[in-house]
Amino acid sequence: MNSEEMNNETIEIFSEVTLPLIPLRGIVGFPGVQLSVELARGFSLKAFTESATSAEARILLVTQKDIAVDEPVPSDLFSVGILATIKHVVKNPQGNLSVIFEGMARAKIREIFVNDGYMTATAVTKTDSLHFQKSPTMDALMREVKNHLITVKDVHPTFNEEMRVAAEAITTPGYLADFVASAVLIDYKNKQEVLEAMTAKNRLEKLLVSLGEEAMLLHCEHEIQMQVREKIDKNQKDYFLREQIKAIQSELGEEDDDEIREYDERIQAANLPKEVEEKLYKELGKLAKTPFGAAEGTVLRTYLDTCLDFPFGKLTKENPTVENARRILDAEHDGLVKVKERILEFVAVKQFSPDVKNQILCLVGPPGVGKTSVAASVANALGRKYARVSLGGMHDEAEIRGHRKTYVGAMPGRIVTALIGAKVENPVIVLDEIDKMAKDFRGDPTSALLEVLDPEQNKFFRDNFMEIPIDLSDCLFIATANSYDGIPLPLLDRMEVIELSTYTDTEKMAIAKNHLLPKQLKRNGMTKKRFRITDAALAALIRGYTREAGVRNLERELASLIRKAAKRIAESGVKSVTVTEKNLASFLGKVKVIPELPEEKNPVGIVNGLAYTQSGGDLLKVEVAAMDGTGKIELTGSLGEVMKESAKIAHSYVRTIAKSFGIDEEFYKNKDLHIHFPEGAVPKDGPSAGVTMMSAIVSALGNIPVKREIAMTGELTLRGKVLPIGGLKEKTLAAYRSGIRTVLIPAQNEKDLDEVDAEARANLTFIPCRTAEEVLSHVLDR
Repeated sequence: MNSEEMNNETIEIFSEVTLPLIPLRGIVGFPGVQLSVELARGFSLKAFTESATSAEARILLVTQKDIAVDEPVPSDLFSVGILATIKHVVKNPQGNLSVIFEGMARAKIREIFVNDGYMTATAVTKTDSLHFQKSPTMDALMREVKNHLITVKDVHPTFNEEMRVAAEAITTPGYLADFVASAVLIDYKNKQEVLEAMTAKNRLEKLLVSLGEEAMLLHCEHEIQMQVREKIDKNQKDYFLREQIKAIQSELGEEDDDEIREYDERIQAANLPKEVEEKLYKELGKLAKTPFGAAEGTVLRTYLDTCLDFPFGKLTKENPTVENARRILDAEHDGLVKVKERILEFVAVKQFSPDVKNQILCLVGPPGVGKTSVAASVANALGRKYARVSLGGMHDEAEIRGHRKTYVGAMPGRIVTALIGAKVENPVIVLDEIDKMAKDFRGDPTSALLEVLDPEQNKFFRDNFMEIPIDLSDCLFIATANSYDGIPLPLLDRMEVIELSTYTDTEKMAIAKNHLLPKQLKRNGMTKKRFRITDAALAALIRGYTREAGVRNLERELASLIRKAAKRIAESGVKSVTVTEKNLASFLGKVKVIPELPEEKNPVGIVNGLAYTQSGGDLLKVEVAAMDGTGKIELTGSLGEVMKESAKIAHSYVRTIAKSFGIDEEFYKNKDLHIHFPEGAVPKDGPSAGVTMMSAIVSALGNIPVKREIAMTGELTLRGKVLPIGGLKEKTLAAYRSGIRTVLIPAQNEKDLDEVDAEARANLTFIPCRTAEEVLSHVLDR
């Protein structure tokens, strides 16, 4: 080092510190310069907390080599950072911290170690003194840096005249280099090179090199921006010229057709996506050239009207809370716990991530359980518009995708029509009866729905009529179905299925009192003062006059009651009518539903089975008669193929255990069996009657009585294992209503007992069975 350089250097002060360390991504701090940082990573927050609670509130800030590393280790950090103090802290709504640090000194990192989930480092800090001796070389370097700032100011995105004036006033070489590097340099690696230069002269030299490189890039970017601006100015110029031409044509009496001008104004005012706007102007140009009265003109007008009515970019502003959504759902529907929980989960996620795309739900359940109405309540809870698309009986693909506009009478598909009706792009769309679509020579609508209900594809859904991309990703689709049978597997795979089970008597009572009764009173012009019904009468109405999974028939019977009460008031002049359990029959006639009851004494060859039907659960008695013959098996009662196979399995299994129950081992040769399921007009199918048929066969062949207060359900294997079944909630309800006291269930269904109605669970004894031997040991009275 020559004498001039020795005179130029500032006095350096060194000290060693051990402090918490925060890794920075894409940010470099400098001594004497304030730095704003948002802390979101856990180890950074812990290091900051540790530092903030200390007396001096000092911390080490070191930049990562690669900004893509989310959880850096010591080797991922540069060797030089800064020692900083905490100046200001603000906690934002996301839980992150916005902190302003002020650099104090450079810090050469010696050792980094990790404990308690954050980094701590030992570093040697270097502080420059403000006292230095001037020299021609240093003055030239400082002047060159300041001259660069004059040329960079006009093209730099953030560096302005005020910052340049502040830099002009700096007389300390080292601080000038740090200030300019922090304010002007864009690439964090260039900033790091300046930070690692320990002498003021080296800093200024590296700063000048980086300023030259980045100035070239900034000027190139500036030229590109100017070219873009010129194009925009040209478009504006073209617009003004077109407006002048219109004015000249108006003065000359050559004004454009009012219709064309109206469409042009609507397109300009609609704030459409660029692709859509170009398409509409193209079609408008065709319309302008189309002779008056031409058929093509009508097609083009319909097309333009449809596209301009579509709500491009219009969204319902929503700010739902879990509490508000829960209140609305509970007020409008009783029960439906699974549906409500799923919607509340969606609302909760929406609060933390407003941009999350909507999922597709499918509500599957028996008729009348509230699938369609709960979808409307979901729209109300989310604060969104509601649109319903009925898919029942649809058998044309064009109903979903729309018709090509070249066809006579062409129109958009049901999805686009629903969005136009809702007037927003993010409504709740209910796809009602999705399991009842059909297909014929015109196509398969279920295949068209694959695109609509695929979150990866529906962002660019194309309707055949509109021929432009439509974003369906903001819609919340809720499909409804009575069963899985009519839904193709690829379509079912795109939806999250939620099953709605049969309402219990308790739930029906609450729905009737809170919803159905007020609705029918209002519809029939009655009030609560004029018409009253006791709880006992309501319970008798549910048990004796309705047999359903939902509440539609219950609503009809309530409406009938209210109408008859209104007639009685009008005829007799009484002021009010009260319906009780005793006078209920005088309004509605004799009881319509008589529950199946157990036998009066323990029978032989008759076993209580349990079935799940569209109307809920049912007690299904299985009757077996054994007669001398040649080993034939007769099955009656409108049985499906699966149930017939279950009967054969039960027959074969009984042959393997015949000796244990005193049954002739040759019965399959000399005995005919007739297995019958009552209510022969009602179709029956499924494997869950396997153990029931097996028990009835053993009872009939061995002449062994069966306990009359026991019912059972379960699938049987050839090895005598009892397999799990579905519909346990409905089956146990049927058992309870019929006076059964003990229910034998498959052991693997024991986990489903939590879903059973509380009243039924409290009054029934459940016995889990793994094998047929266990079933027979409980049901046979011997």
